[in-house]
Amino acid sequence: MAESRDEIVGESAPTSGRFTIRSLISTEETTKSQYGQQETAYDTFNPNNLTHSNTFYMRTFGYNTLDAVPSYDHYANTEVSGEVKKVRPTLEDLHSILKHDHLQPPVYEASNDSADGETENVVQKSSGEPIRFGWIKGVMIRCMLNIWGVILYLRLPWITAQAGIALTWLIIFMSITVTSITGLSISAISTNGKVKSGGTYFLISRSLGPELGGSIGLIFAFANAVAVAMHTVGFAETVRDLMQENDATIVDPSNDIRIIGIITVAVLLGISLAGMEWEAKAQVIFFIVIMISFVNYLVGTVIPASDEKKAKGFFSYRADIFADNFVPQWRGQGGSFFGMFSIFFPSATGILAGANISGDLKDPAVAIPRGTLMAIFWTTVSYLVISATIGSCVVRDASGSLNDTIIDGGTNCVGLACGYGWNFTSCALKQNCKYGLSNQYQAMSMVSGFAPLVTAGIFGATLSSALACLVSAPKVFQCLCKDNLYPLIGFFGKGYGKNDEPIRGYLLTFVIACAFILIGELNTIAPIISNFFLCSYALINFSCFHASTTNSPGWRPSFKYYSKWASLFGAVISVIIMFLLAWESALIAIGIVIFLLAYVLYKKPEANWGSSVQAGSYNMALSYCVGLNQVEDHIKNFRPQCLVLTGPPNFRPALVDFVGTFTKKQSLMICGNIIIGPRKQKLQELNSSGHIKWLNKRKIRAFYTGLIADDLRSGAQMLIQASGLGSMKPNVLFLGYKKNWQSSHPRNIESYVAILHDAFDFNCGLCLLRMKDGLNMSRVMQAHINPVYQQMEEPHLKTSTENSADCLPQGTLDPEAVTVEQQASTVFQINQGKKTIDIYWLFDDGGLTLLIPYLLTRKKRWEKVKIRVFVGGQINRMDEERKAMISLLSKFRIGFHEVHVLPDINQKPRPEHVKRFEDLIAPYMLNDGFKDELLVNEMRRDCPWKISDEELKRNRAKV
Repeated sequence: MAESRDEIVGESAPTSGRFTIRSLISTEETTKSQYGQQETAYDTFNPNNLTHSNTFYMRTFGYNTLDAVPSYDHYANTEVSGEVKKVRPTLEDLHSILKHDHLQPPVYEASNDSADGETENVVQKSSGEPIRFGWIKGVMIRCMLNIWGVILYLRLPWITAQAGIALTWLIIFMSITVTSITGLSISAISTNGKVKSGGTYFLISRSLGPELGGSIGLIFAFANAVAVAMHTVGFAETVRDLMQENDATIVDPSNDIRIIGIITVAVLLGISLAGMEWEAKAQVIFFIVIMISFVNYLVGTVIPASDEKKAKGFFSYRADIFADNFVPQWRGQGGSFFGMFSIFFPSATGILAGANISGDLKDPAVAIPRGTLMAIFWTTVSYLVISATIGSCVVRDASGSLNDTIIDGGTNCVGLACGYGWNFTSCALKQNCKYGLSNQYQAMSMVSGFAPLVTAGIFGATLSSALACLVSAPKVFQCLCKDNLYPLIGFFGKGYGKNDEPIRGYLLTFVIACAFILIGELNTIAPIISNFFLCSYALINFSCFHASTTNSPGWRPSFKYYSKWASLFGAVISVIIMFLLAWESALIAIGIVIFLLAYVLYKKPEANWGSSVQAGSYNMALSYCVGLNQVEDHIKNFRPQCLVLTGPPNFRPALVDFVGTFTKKQSLMICGNIIIGPRKQKLQELNSSGHIKWLNKRKIRAFYTGLIADDLRSGAQMLIQASGLGSMKPNVLFLGYKKNWQSSHPRNIESYVAILHDAFDFNCGLCLLRMKDGLNMSRVMQAHINPVYQQMEEPHLKTSTENSADCLPQGTLDPEAVTVEQQASTVFQINQGKKTIDIYWLFDDGGLTLLIPYLLTRKKRWEKVKIRVFVGGQINRMDEERKAMISLLSKFRIGFHEVHVLPDINQKPRPEHVKRFEDLIAPYMLNDGFKDELLVNEMRRDCPWKISDEELKRNRAKV
């Protein structure tokens, strides 16, 4: 069969390494199955055949099985609109199939192949399918346009004049180092599972968790909204300068920028609202314009300079100009290395423009790494080339006047231009020159071969960057709003149209952008967003490092060039640069992050994304638990670690509240629920999610453990032995007092008492909580279910009473009794005021009787209660014994208010008390002294709880 397979299969099959995978059920069209039906070749790699609606499973395995073949849909956590999500059969489904005969002969579907090879199951492409982009158009071009923004054309020549070519390159490399490392981290996150819409926020929140994801999402969306204003102001500056060249103004130079900026951002908003398809077409046009302007600029640098250009400081490539511009020459108040860095850095922040529209990409896992890194490479080359070329052919100061040529015989000329026949000494010394690298923002236009093309490039760069930010901010904010991490922002999460466009988010971004456009000064806006972007990059890199170091099982990026140490370096260097740029802004940015983080930690949103925070918490908890095993127990570190037999915790809230009060943030508490009955019938009741939610809602810091047992005692024994982990193991058994012991079946009494003895046998302390109205609140719950207060014997209620210390009373419920029980269920949740705790420390039990009241008084609700201690003593030595007890309690450092000695502790009980005791035990007496031996033995066998006369006599002194 193996040697002839290649001849049988006509078309290629999926391959992996050296092996070729073939999957055909039959090799001959006319082959008859064992059931007498004709079999046909069935291609398992056709995705249209992998459905539950056909008989593929019968054709695969020869019989009708519920087992599903491996499919991505079984693991994806994404639901596609209009399609039914495929699910694997549950273990219960697979297990229960063994009870019935499902191995029926297969009934094959008739093959209905069409001429083009497609079956009827092929899902036709909907005309309303969203537009998706590849890595070039969707990521690389978008990132390059966002990076090639206003800074490239209007500030890079000026930064080169200030910092010199050498330090400008250093600024570029420092910025690129941060952005490249961040790009590697983004590439790793984007290849670590399926990426949906939400961009950077989605990537971070699903990797690091909602805490940091939410804060970085808000900051990044805000930074992008401010970046819209920065790029729009750059565009408005260029338009204002063109108007000034033609002696035209609207109001004045400053207000002209604001007016033009508001109008421009309104037009960009209209393009964004038109949809992603129109926005993408506009970006392609902008990209072509920018590339033409670059070529035009480079051509202009090699064209011999005209007199008009020489007057403005351009003299083509000159070695001495390069040497002079190679070193810095700081000018103005912001003239410093980090001042220039803060202005330049926003130009490198466009690397996330592609990731921010992850929901609109065909394959984000491929497009984001490839497009982002290619964009960083090509934009870095362009920055280095432009700073080096313009620094090699333009002097720092020039007057722009054609009359400033050197007259024969002039000797007072200063500067490089003197050697080229031009004298700019006058304006250079006064530092009021209008042209030159240090004075003219439009130096690239002046150098270019055709200035309008560079102006068009400025328009393209500024508008494309503004448009990219205008699209990115609402997309990120929309995903954040849909996750409901913060209040009052859900309104902006609504999407419209086939692409789910966040129109409300666009309008909010528009308002923020307009507010910052009113500043009207590019050099003021740029530093504002630098720290916010650096903060974003620091958290992105830290998220990757954290996910790597916590060994999160879900952290498996397929991007092979990722390094966790590079991410750590990127995070650290970003924070350092933040403080070097402006420590005040850095503190504000970090303060906002901490505030947003604290809010999410406090609110604890219902978001479970399998983040690295969860993995880190698990690793830390596991490490500490294992570490505890290496340390021997010490009396100073003793804590009452309680196993509480609560049954369903919501049935005994008072018991849960009481134990939870003194164990909260102090020690271990486990709520145990023993479910009595056949295992297969009770498996559904083992689900712990509802009980855990109830504990969390009641703010009880406890674990929940449920198990199925044949009877109450065996279940309690299993819980005592198996509960806990390592040193975190219960050492105290806590349960309710059996209030109905007189009316309950003696077998239940025997089981209850035996549990008390088992606790001591397993070396555990024992505590019983007794309340006047009982602990079982299941009647209250049933009263809410049945308005007429009629007790219904439902199976789950019946089970819960059997696995507990209390038994559910039968018959009609009294409304007043229900009200009393409701009050009793919250008795330990209210302030206890100035009540009194009486401790009867009659026998030395190791101090547990004293420790629990002390732990209670450390809580706010119990801090005002008084503690009275009662001890036994002799009537003639009461004062001495009281002083001895006060001394002992003082050594224990347990706050107490009174100590009382009970002098009659050793006196014999009164006759009426003895009579009462005898009446209580009378129903349980064997009375073997008055019965035949054969009958006594039979009663001992059937009723082992009966008390013999000999047993009573032996224990009379004790009882």
